Amino acid sequence: MDIPNNLLYTKEHEWIFVDNNIATVGISHYAQSELGDIVFIEMPVVNDNFDKNDIFGTIEAVKTLADLYLPISGQIIEINETLDSNPELVNSSPYTDGWLVKIKVQNSSDLNDLLNPEEYKKLIS
Repeated sequence: MDIPNNLLYTKEHEWIFVDNNIATVGISHYAQSELGDIVFIEMPVVNDNFDKNDIFGTIEAVKTLADLYLPISGQIIEINETLDSNPELVNSSPYTDGWLVKIKVQNSSDLNDLLNPEEYKKLIS
């Protein structure tokens, strides 16, 4: 199972990467493998604000529909528009081309509640 060491994770299987107060969010390799073939992703609108753990969208696979939870509070500054026509990128490249949103971090202390890679490995094993 691919679990990059430079990311933080949630118990709901989202990952987050923070660089200069901008966080990129996606779903983990484990999550996409459990969902199966992804066919549609409902995304938020740029400039929307969310609190930590708010549902910011949904992800639809052939066999199920799942909510997406924002790991930290912040404002959406970019969505991965490529996923509109290629949602399967979340399956094939969950940590690079298949990212979901970028947000401006509102409260960096939210990061303290996330799992490091070792903790996430224990969660999914």
